[in-house]
Amino acid sequence: MSETTETTGLEWATARGMGALAEKMGIEFTEFTIERSVATMPVEGNTQPVGLLHGGAYVVLGESLGSMSANLHAGAGRLAVGVDINATHTRSATSGVVTGVCTPIHLGRSVAVHEIVVTDEQGRRCSTIRITNMIKDLPAR
Repeated sequence: MSETTETTGLEWATARGMGALAEKMGIEFTEFTIERSVATMPVEGNTQPVGLLHGGAYVVLGESLGSMSANLHAGAGRLAVGVDINATHTRSATSGVVTGVCTPIHLGRSVAVHEIVVTDEQGRRCSTIRITNMIKDLPAR
């Protein structure tokens, strides 16, 4: 995490940006460290035709948190890229905001694995996502 020596993880994530898709979906980081990252996402605007939060929206929230967390862990001169993601949806959010909490399962030199638990405003688990990122050196330019 050498590139963040003078900034917090949240400042690093905010400066880096989450990408156009996460921004369009209204995802906002509220906490960001190697040990725990948290972001929120509105249900409105991210639903499928019958008004439930789209399953893919849960996955975008999870991948945004997991990939950014893996990149913070990777440090300067390295890049984390997703190689596997899976999600189990156990409840449907229909309004308000959902919150994703990302914690590491494994933080290695070449692989990082994170679990993201997404809950509704009542604290009920809606989705559990696991993402594996491969960490590699940035190519020379």
